[in-house]
Amino acid sequence: MNRLRVTTGPVLALTAIWLITRALMLWLLVHGGARLLGSGSVTREVWRLYFHWYGVLAHGSFPVHDTLWQYPPGAGAVLLAPGLLPDLTYFEAFVVLTLAVDALTVAALLRAGTRPGRSLLGAAVWTGGLPLLLHLPLARYDVQVTALAVLSLLAAARSPRAGGVFAALGGLVKVWPALVLLGTPRGRPTRTAWAWAAGAGLACLTLLAACFTHPLSFLREQGGRGVQIESLGGTALNLARHAGWPGQARYRYGAMEMTGPHVHAVATASLALTALSFGLLVLWRVRARRWTEATPFDAALSAVLLFTVTSRVISPQYMIWLIGLAAVCLTSRHTSQRPVAVLVLAASALSTVVFPMYYREVIDGTWAGCLLMLSRNGLLTAAAVLSFVRLWRAARPPAGKSVPTTQPPPGSDRLPERALSLS
Repeated sequence: MNRLRVTTGPVLALTAIWLITRALMLWLLVHGGARLLGSGSVTREVWRLYFHWYGVLAHGSFPVHDTLWQYPPGAGAVLLAPGLLPDLTYFEAFVVLTLAVDALTVAALLRAGTRPGRSLLGAAVWTGGLPLLLHLPLARYDVQVTALAVLSLLAAARSPRAGGVFAALGGLVKVWPALVLLGTPRGRPTRTAWAWAAGAGLACLTLLAACFTHPLSFLREQGGRGVQIESLGGTALNLARHAGWPGQARYRYGAMEMTGPHVHAVATASLALTALSFGLLVLWRVRARRWTEATPFDAALSAVLLFTVTSRVISPQYMIWLIGLAAVCLTSRHTSQRPVAVLVLAASALSTVVFPMYYREVIDGTWAGCLLMLSRNGLLTAAAVLSFVRLWRAARPPAGKSVPTTQPPPGSDRLPERALSLS
């Protein structure tokens, strides 16, 4: 009873803030035709592109020879979901379902935050952080993907099986949620989570292959992607235009990409940095000696940050992923990622200035556009570096203290509330 008296007030306050901010996001969605809100470019992806894919999927096939279809087959289930609300238009149903998943996410964060020793700061970050992107989250299916990653992390602490299943489902929709299993504690929790993820992923992929033709058609389109203007490489090339580089931005593969000399070299460098990031994460996993309840959360945020900043593509909706993972980290009082979460929120606010507000400046490569991208990507890079450094340090035992080599007792699928030191 005492714990309820302490937490009821903040929970009600966060619920009220969620309702107010989502109403504001809906208002922005309705008025999205304003020039400062992108002249309708934010919502166009749903009522034009998603609805087109819905028509193809409804006939039992994944899009074939479509350069814009670059998503794993699980994305098809998300894009077909609005058909469950036949009394609404596709756009209306999509927004309603996105809001419902958003509400589910904040409810899961609230539930996690009210447990003993936990914090409601995570729910506050999701509730207040998502509106920093204006109405964009309601017009992309990244809220649904992020919800699966959030549920995976929160569930894995009590049930590695459930955590693995949610991670697999997220990975089938967009690949990155599979990274959330990186920080599972060694031993039985890791074996259980990864085994259930593999099993669930294979079962769902088999089901999708049985129901739809061409489930792997997205693979042939992924390889052709170039350097998007909002990526680190794209920002460097945009700056090079001021030094005489003859390239320019063109619409390709569903994004504005840089075209011209040396673009392939920049894309190759991005892939090399991604490989290096993966190597660093594997090295962390091998060298880590100390786990707390927050380690799986922190590792997930660090991994996705590293893969985001080294990617050839950094679309504005990627910030939804980072806000969600930062929110999970802040549900724990043991997290090492608090300053990283601040940088993520700052980068999210700047992303909104970039798109949709001043995207034309970025496309044209003006000094204003270049400075905006330098600032946003500088914050993301700083967040990625700081996140990994703090993750590395948190996984090392304090100086002068030995690390127990014992593992959790057999049959235990739970990560204790107190810190664990695992060999």
